[in-house]
Amino acid sequence: MKSQKLGRGLDALLGEIDEAYENEGSQHDAVLEIPLKDIRPNPFQPRKSFNEVSLLELAESIKNDGLIQPIVVTEDIDGYILIAGERRFRASKLAKLKEIRAVVLNSDEQKMRQFALIENIQREELNAVELAEAYGELLKLHDVTHDELSHIIHKSRTHITNTLRLLQLSPKIQKALVEKKISAGHAKVMVGLDEKNQQLILNSIVGQKLSVREVESMIKSMKNTQAIADVEKKENTIECDFSQLKQKLTELGLHVKTANSKVTINFTSQDEINDFLSQIRK
Repeated sequence: MKSQKLGRGLDALLGEIDEAYENEGSQHDAVLEIPLKDIRPNPFQPRKSFNEVSLLELAESIKNDGLIQPIVVTEDIDGYILIAGERRFRASKLAKLKEIRAVVLNSDEQKMRQFALIENIQREELNAVELAEAYGELLKLHDVTHDELSHIIHKSRTHITNTLRLLQLSPKIQKALVEKKISAGHAKVMVGLDEKNQQLILNSIVGQKLSVREVESMIKSMKNTQAIADVEKKENTIECDFSQLKQKLTELGLHVKTANSKVTINFTSQDEINDFLSQIRK
């Protein structure tokens, strides 16, 4: 029941934008020419990186052909806040336009956050790390499971879970992923490694241009080596009962220490060594 209710809620959010576009002269929403300087970005925008080349191309298109689809804003005390269409907004500024056509919606903080998350997910405009953060935000906002979220946003549960796991990577690896030094495939197979090994793998990928399959083989080899080292360490830390041996050696007047699988005899003179050798030869 919870996921169905939430599903209708998010569908309704998307529907509000679609309806506003389709009914630009409706009573509830207005389409205005708004000065760009009066619009502030959505503070809940999950998208942090924008391709400059792509923005310049869009700016040129807007300059030549005009803005095909208006942006969506909500009115604020001292102007407007952008809800949807940040690429169009940024490109229009690059095109040095003074005004932009915008649908004005009635919205609150909760809706603004949801609009920004959902629009970017649906338009597939987020990089892998931003997408993972957006999924995490939706899970937190609505208290749903990965499976419930998958039905709501029409993405597979496996995709959502694997994407969220990217947040377990160190900041350096996440940065490399955003900068496209490594692929999402590379990043996913690095999840679970400690930070030192993540950095080692990253250096290898960048330096040797390793494929995802080659990275998988490298990680498998690293884990096998670590497993062998763990077994050897365990074997070297076996606890032995030296109580009787220690008692016998002490009776011979020797200074004895025991630890794990080791017995240490401290001799104070050559005579002690000779006496000990005499005893074990009997």
